[in-house]
Amino acid sequence: MSRIYTRTGDRGETGLFGGGRVPKWSPRVVAYGELDELNAVLGWAVIKLGDREISSRLVELQSDLFAIGAHLATPPGARTRAHLPDLPRARPAEMEGMIDSAEEEVGPLSAFILPGGSEAGAALHLARTVCRRAERAVVELAREDEVDPDILIYLNRLSDLLFELARLANHRAGVAETPWQPER
Repeated sequence: MSRIYTRTGDRGETGLFGGGRVPKWSPRVVAYGELDELNAVLGWAVIKLGDREISSRLVELQSDLFAIGAHLATPPGARTRAHLPDLPRARPAEMEGMIDSAEEEVGPLSAFILPGGSEAGAALHLARTVCRRAERAVVELAREDEVDPDILIYLNRLSDLLFELARLANHRAGVAETPWQPER
């Protein structure tokens, strides 16, 4: 029987795909850790949604995040030793189509909006902010090590999609968005 615990990380280090150990605070571990959190938040958003169309899109994106996480968990020199899933290189273009389709249904944005609305909309707004944090962590990793540029494109487009899906979830739930009204 395989156990979930290995005790190999008890001293603050973790193993990377393809070999090697690094501190758990290394930019590589932080980057794929942020993606893991994003994936969990997307899973939470899926259970908040009553909309099968949006939910199925999110589950597809969750699978993408596993593939991207595997790439981030594999140092560049180890890639020849590790079997990695393909990066979802075509997905950003698909996400643009999803964004356009959602905006067509919801209508164009006319003001800044406060994150929230329905439970599903709020969950998607939270996922968007976690996505932006993950993107910043990957940018930080790219400052010191090789990162496939398609990963950055994917995360940038994903945060845009999550924003538009939050608006779509609110629209379909019949919950109006709250426009930001700055103090004057």
